[in-house]
Amino acid sequence: MLLPLVLVRVLAGLVPVPLPADMLTVLREGLNVATILAFGWTAIRSTSVLKVVVLQRYRLDVQDNLEARKVHTQMDIIIKILGFLIILIVVSMVLMSFDGFRRLGTSLLASAGLAGLVLGFAAQRSLGNLLAGIQIALSQPIRIDDVVIVEGEWGRIEEITLTYVVVAIWDKRRMILPISYFIERPFQNWTRNTAEILGTVFLYVDYTVSVDVLRAELHRILKESSYWDGKGWALQVTNATDRALELRALMSAPNSPDAWELRCEVREKLLAFIQHEYPESLPRIRAEAQMSN
Repeated sequence: MLLPLVLVRVLAGLVPVPLPADMLTVLREGLNVATILAFGWTAIRSTSVLKVVVLQRYRLDVQDNLEARKVHTQMDIIIKILGFLIILIVVSMVLMSFDGFRRLGTSLLASAGLAGLVLGFAAQRSLGNLLAGIQIALSQPIRIDDVVIVEGEWGRIEEITLTYVVVAIWDKRRMILPISYFIERPFQNWTRNTAEILGTVFLYVDYTVSVDVLRAELHRILKESSYWDGKGWALQVTNATDRALELRALMSAPNSPDAWELRCEVREKLLAFIQHEYPESLPRIRAEAQMSN
């Protein structure tokens, strides 16, 4: 679209056209607007091509994708900012190509103080979100595909725009948050530096249980599990009440989804082991009955 329009503009300046002056003016202005729009469209599509070319080297569907998530987040925000600026420039150029809007711009410049205050107040929120997007692109408190806890919900960062962030919740819901939320409010990021995470399982058993036997059983379960990364584990007595012992099983996993699956697997198998091998060690309430004569 752009190249034919440029060629027509060049030929129109070289070859005389036998048309009335008013019609030539309308055609010239229409050609200018079409050329500006085509230039803007080409620039936006070029940024999209640049994004695809850069991101081909960084895949998100691999185990260790920390660097890929950094690049994807930066490119997404940078491309959106460039697109916003290109559209702003194109709209301004189209409006300034008409004499009426050009005179309006001149009158606005004459009262630049008042106009600047009004526009600045009206655009305060938008500019704040734009600056927040730039800050996120640079400091990266969140990245694409990060695992986060926001508003008490577990989810992944699915999309980052100039005004809002989409968090994909584990149950397929989507939470939409303003981008300034991640600058102004605290939240948990489980994959800030690495996706590795520790999972815990709590069990409550009777005082008669053999902790060493349960510890050996936990190690056997972990070694047979495909979710354990083999880096760490433990079984400790973390509390003792008047009714039961509190046992904490600690295990490492390569990422939070695997940690969830591993916790469920360990919990189920340890309970099944206690029920089958040591049913008398399940939590119980003891009472003494005194018979009267």
